[in-house]
Amino acid sequence: MSDAIKHECGIAVIRLLKPLEYYKEKYGTAFYGVNKMYLMMEKQHNRGQDGAGFASIKLNTKPGQRYISRVRSVAQQPIQDIFAQINQRINAELQAHPEYADDVAAQKQNIPYIGEVLLGHVRYGTFGKNSVESVHPFLRQNNWMHRNLIMAGNFNMTNVKELFNNLIELGQHPKEYTDTITVMEKIGHFLDDAVSKIYKDLKKEGYNKQQASPLIAERLKVSKILKRAAKNWDGGYAMAGLIGHGDAFVLRDPAGIRPAYYYKDDEVVVVASERPVIQTAFNVKFEDVHELDPGHAIITKKSGKVSIKKILEPLERKACSFERIYFSRGSDAEIYHERKKLGKLLMPQVMKAIDGDIKNTVFSYIPNTAETSFYGMVETAENELNKSKTDIILKGKRSLSAEKVTEILSERIRVEKIANKDVKLRTFITEDSSRDDLVAHVYDITYGVIKPEDNLVIIDDSIVRGTTLKKSILKMLDRLNPKKIVVVSSAPQIRYPDCYGIDMANLESLIAFQSALALLKDNNKYHIVDDVYKKCKEQTDLEDKHVQNFVKEIYDSFTDEQISDKMAELLSDESINAEVKIIFQSVENLHLACPKNLGDWYFTGDYPTVGGNRVVNRAFINFYEGNNERAY
Repeated sequence: MSDAIKHECGIAVIRLLKPLEYYKEKYGTAFYGVNKMYLMMEKQHNRGQDGAGFASIKLNTKPGQRYISRVRSVAQQPIQDIFAQINQRINAELQAHPEYADDVAAQKQNIPYIGEVLLGHVRYGTFGKNSVESVHPFLRQNNWMHRNLIMAGNFNMTNVKELFNNLIELGQHPKEYTDTITVMEKIGHFLDDAVSKIYKDLKKEGYNKQQASPLIAERLKVSKILKRAAKNWDGGYAMAGLIGHGDAFVLRDPAGIRPAYYYKDDEVVVVASERPVIQTAFNVKFEDVHELDPGHAIITKKSGKVSIKKILEPLERKACSFERIYFSRGSDAEIYHERKKLGKLLMPQVMKAIDGDIKNTVFSYIPNTAETSFYGMVETAENELNKSKTDIILKGKRSLSAEKVTEILSERIRVEKIANKDVKLRTFITEDSSRDDLVAHVYDITYGVIKPEDNLVIIDDSIVRGTTLKKSILKMLDRLNPKKIVVVSSAPQIRYPDCYGIDMANLESLIAFQSALALLKDNNKYHIVDDVYKKCKEQTDLEDKHVQNFVKEIYDSFTDEQISDKMAELLSDESINAEVKIIFQSVENLHLACPKNLGDWYFTGDYPTVGGNRVVNRAFINFYEGNNERAY
């Protein structure tokens, strides 16, 4: 993606179902869980590079022994930093106590981070300062083992204010106004309540406090706690939690917006944000890794019993399509084929843009995540070329010489790697003119492969703000002197902010929105902006379920192609000599390519939860009033 956007997070949960001695015997180390967690977090580093965290719980420890360990980092390479700290601590203990080397019980008792229940998280800092205090997992501590709660998630809530006020009504005094703290305290409240009720029942049955403790762990119903806590949540989430005595859970939102996958055998239960992470780390087959159903939680009790419970009534499935276009690793078998299909489906528009002139067209892509869609586009271009060859040969079969037939058959699609990203270049100067000059050189280009009569077709995952296109890519490509530059987006036009995880919180930064505003001005229809503002303001005090997305009216007067053409005009200034054409995927073809991930609110404005419409209206009000604030 040429426009860098911060997004998403990644979660990883491992529950070892055997004693640590089992893993020492079979795999040669009691650190089996820690090693696997490192792999799972590294395989999800694409989901977050601003911070990372790890927590573990030891089962069945004696009073006075530390059973919860946690480490977090916002270092430049946070995952490596975390595990360097863990390894340093483990090695220091082993060097100080050589007798621990073959004594798993001593390792568990004396070395931190070695446990049966592990939670990992990688993060992009999309909200607030990226301090270590903002990094998951979060910890809610208590002297009662059952009331300790560790939380991490891939989520955003649209109704934090409502949830925050709910906590106040419950008599709490939350320490921060963030969705993470709010969610954790909500679960913590009902966890405390459940533990208290179970203890009262046990007391009536004649058990003392010490005797009651293991029975509380047995009787605690995690599903009931989650149902009570999540009742009013509005957002996209995959929420992972560990309870001090050893219960673990992952809960997915009812619309399936945020992803979650799991695997279970007799040794381990694993949950992660992406399927190939589990496949690679545990060497298991595609079909052995299952998607967690929307509105459901996978719960592992301290006893090792695993169940999948419906927590919330599922809504219409709207799994995030950006997962398939860009966020998730392309090594997933389904995602790889979907991305190729996204490229294939764009070819009719590309052929029209180049007037069918494949011979004088060079195909390329913006590195690196657009590469798979590029393969799909080129395969389709090759099919088009082969049809053309066949037609020529069949029409002139009697008059064609062998030499001419050989010449026709030898024609190939012209594919070049035109853009190369200079990953070492950093735009460290903040002064605008200097910084813009540096941005213009983030990509290197390949000279000597484009002729003046050539079209240059270059595919990107998506076009969000258009900043890199305008300041770098188009200027760079124009230096090659092509006749026409065709920029192809495998995603549709991004018209609306996201409020479920991606850092697209405002409207005015979106180039599609800027293009629609420019068209309104050109066509003397800018009064629509005032009308939309009034309609948004009138809904400010309505309940979320009654709020409509009136921002759609900004786009209603124009076709997709008109907006694309205006975008090309805005992004290519007078210094660009080539004709510039911008092509976007249609929403219909997106759904055709990614049939299981129909979440398209950033393209269509059709938000999957009631809070989404309120967020988009607030974003428009902020734009109109000139408020540089987040809409959620």
